[in-house]
Amino acid sequence: MKRTLVVMLKEPRAGRVKTRLGRDIGMVAAAWWFRHQVRGLLRRIEDPGWDVVLAVSPDRAGLMSRVWPAHFARMAQGHGDLGDRMARALRAPPIGPVCVIGGDIPDINAARIAEAFAALGRRDAVFGPAPDGGYWLVGLRRGRAIPASLFTNVRWSTEHTLSDTEATLPDHSIAYVAMLNDVDTVMDLK
Repeated sequence: MKRTLVVMLKEPRAGRVKTRLGRDIGMVAAAWWFRHQVRGLLRRIEDPGWDVVLAVSPDRAGLMSRVWPAHFARMAQGHGDLGDRMARALRAPPIGPVCVIGGDIPDINAARIAEAFAALGRRDAVFGPAPDGGYWLVGLRRGRAIPASLFTNVRWSTEHTLSDTEATLPDHSIAYVAMLNDVDTVMDLK
């Protein structure tokens, strides 16, 4: 079974990506930071141990974009809130373990991803927690059905995000990997 790593990405357009960071440093600077952060991230996570798929938004522009390296497979994120889009990303790849990450976590590398896939050898789900109560990675072994309620009633961007998401995985064994910071504000850049 092939392992798949899905990276959730928005086109790096001023005012459409990293808007909380943009309020601190300017929207153009935030888009520039995100574009270059993601390029570095994609170099660090590319590995023969898994397929990397870019889940892009907006759908049409993201699928045709020249911003991201062309050799990565792409899929449209589709409509809905973050939970709808992440659930789609977890269900879409061929059978096998799948992990989903965002593009705004500077400390992600191939070793961190390998750790998450290794955890899925022992558990049904894996999370990479973030200090703010959210998470930088979610993964599923997919050896059993993904609950229809996955990501339902999750309070996104709050200190409850991880615990709310765990509650949508009843009867699933859960593993945790390293805690990493994402970048939402200028304070997170330090």
